[in-house]
Order: sequence, then structure tokens, then C-alpha cells
Amino acid sequence: MALSAALKPYLLIPRLLWQDAGITKNDSVVDMFHQGEYMDIIGDRKFVEIPGEKQHELPPLFVHSTARIRHWNRVVGMANHIIESEDMIPAEILDELVPEGDVDRRKMDLALNLVDQYKNLINHWQWGNDILEWIRQCENTFDINRELRNVLRHDVWPHAGRSSFVTLLADKAVDTHGIELQKAVGLRLTFRQPPPITCFSDQFLFYLNGTIASTAFQTWTHMVPDPVSSLPPERFKFQVYNM
Repeated sequence: MALSAALKPYLLIPRLLWQDAGITKNDSVVDMFHQGEYMDIIGDRKFVEIPGEKQHELPPLFVHSTARIRHWNRVVGMANHIIESEDMIPAEILDELVPEGDVDRRKMDLALNLVDQYKNLINHWQWGNDILEWIRQCENTFDINRELRNVLRHDVWPHAGRSSFVTLLADKAVDTHGIELQKAVGLRLTFRQPPPITCFSDQFLFYLNGTIASTAFQTWTHMVPDPVSSLPPERFKFQVYNM
């Protein structure tokens, strides 16, 4: 079976749309047929073939692009408590004859740094929360559309999964303002509600949250039987609105 005309231009322009897939002119392109469904394979990416030629419209994605944190003064005070309880100021500095004002200044710098890390975490969590809600709406759209109904069925091969919608956002080059999509979804899967800053250690805020979020996302992805295929981006359209 020949590739659809809409897909061929992407094979002639290396790394234009699916940059992470490493598409080049030399990548192999194969059509596979199984159980009445076609699937395109480009490099190591597998794409479900959607029946027909029309472009399907998905629900809009509404994202909260700015962290909604109330009482910033209280948050900074909580960050100061973390600095003291975690002994983030080395004892040798406190023992030296350092002016008290310099020590206080250093504590404030560390507190503001912690708050920035926390704000970034909340930004990611909010994106993840909005993406999961969007995925739920997309699943409803697929259920009521005859051409899309079987795409997400796990007993049909090839099939897509919930993580395929996250990949679709990346394939569509959605402007996330620096938000890492997988980390965002992983944090939302880890926390049903964003905890206050006092629930986190400095090690988590600075070093561990990305690893934990990545593990959560990968575990969630593999809850669907492999192989999970991607959704062809040229067959879908949707709007993204910043709240």
C-alpha cells in the first residue's frame, strides 16, 4: 500500500516535524497490514492508519500557563523553614565570624531559589492536569466517531494509547513555554493535587522531581499492551488556549 500523499512531504524534509524520531532521507518506510488495519512505520515510529482522508478535529486544549500560587510571602517563609530544617547552610559558615546580614542574605537567596523550583514544579503539574483532562475529552471524541472508535482498543492491532496523545502534542509542535510534556503528565500522575512546598525536601525540588515524574510517565505508558502506535499528526487538528 502506498503512503498517503499528506505524509510523503515529511519524508523529503529531514527532522521537519518528527524531530525526536530522527527521520532522515535514508529512514526505511514500510506499510504493514494486520487484522484489517494498516500501519505506517517510519524509522522506529509506528503510526496508526486512520480510515478515510478527512482531518479530524479534537477538543481544544485549555492550559494554565502560569502557576497559581497564593500568599507568596508564606511560601517564602516555608522555604526558609526548609533551609533551616535541611541544614542547607553549611555549619562551618555559621560558625565563622560572618556578618549576620550576609548569612540572612544567603538564606533569602536560597529560599527564593527553592520557590522558583517549586513554581516550576507547579507549572508542570498544571500542564499535566490540563493534558489529562484533554486526553479524557479526546477519548470521548474517539468513542463517538465511527472512524476512530477502534484506534484506542487494546485488543486491536495496531492501536494507540493515552500516551499517544502526549506524543501528538509534541508532533504538532505545541508551544509549551518550556514545559516538558512527559514530566508534566508524570507529576500529575504522581500528585492528585499539588502539595504545599513544605511537603518537599530540597533534594526533591532540585534533583529528584524530574526522575520521579519520568518513571511515573513510563509506567503509565506501559499499562497499555505493547506496541503502542502514534497518531498521524496530519490527520488531526485542535486549538490550544492559554488560561
